[in-house]
Amino acid sequence: MTDTRIWDNRAWFFVVPVLVFVLFSSLVPMMTVLNYSVQDSMGQNNFFWNGTGWFQNLLDTSTEIGKRFQGALVRNLAFSFLVLAIEIPLGIAVSLCIPKRGWTVGAVLVIIALPLLIPYNVVGVIWQLFTRTDIGLFGAALTGLHIPFDPRQDASSAWVTIVLMDVWHWTSMVALLCYAGLKAIPDAYYQAARIDGAGRWAVFANIEFPKLRKVLVIAMLLRFMGSFMIYTEPFVVTGGGPGEATSFLSIDLVKTALGQVDLGNGAAMSLVYNLITLTVCWVFFTYTTHVDAREQA
Repeated sequence: MTDTRIWDNRAWFFVVPVLVFVLFSSLVPMMTVLNYSVQDSMGQNNFFWNGTGWFQNLLDTSTEIGKRFQGALVRNLAFSFLVLAIEIPLGIAVSLCIPKRGWTVGAVLVIIALPLLIPYNVVGVIWQLFTRTDIGLFGAALTGLHIPFDPRQDASSAWVTIVLMDVWHWTSMVALLCYAGLKAIPDAYYQAARIDGAGRWAVFANIEFPKLRKVLVIAMLLRFMGSFMIYTEPFVVTGGGPGEATSFLSIDLVKTALGQVDLGNGAAMSLVYNLITLTVCWVFFTYTTHVDAREQA
């Protein structure tokens, strides 16, 4: 009998070129960054071994780069948790309001998804104009009401603008994911709830929310990664200012590596930045795996 297992797995032959390309395009930049993170350069491609020196400077809060990194990290984490605390509940609420059937479903989903189609830099330009105190609808309205608001001069105004912009841009994704999770719930659960006379809150608390748990973990993971690596929108709106109020890790990294041409510190910051992101992803993945194993037990 002929062994056909290799031929049955022939789909891998079509996937291998993609895997090789992705591996090459990710490994080469990572190796370059790793090289700069452990060496010092005096120009003319002359490199000198520096070991963990750049990492020690980065993690030492008594150094200038250490203070900047710690401040940017705190701002980044605060921003990520703030937008998650707003977008997740808001996305769930929006998904519950979307009709489950009928001709209006398609129209509503398209309208909700529209912000996701706008490029990052365009989103920044839109909100930069929207919050201007002279011609911006939002900024001029607050100025007309004698409410102090200027994202370019006031740190609180800048944070309000960045948070509102991110919520407007990405709540749609959470809502669409939650809506897909709600659509996957069998009607038998709702029929049993109606027979038991359960109210709307009881249905959500005992049926919909538990069934959305996996979807919410994915939504939280995607939104944390997106908010933690945010760059274009705050850079366009505030440029990281006023002062360093909205200078997140990504903005500070670009300033260090490209603006100051400090490749050693920039490479070390990039690797630590990447490590933090991977660690959070691992925590989410571990939690999801643990929940799946507990439910199947």
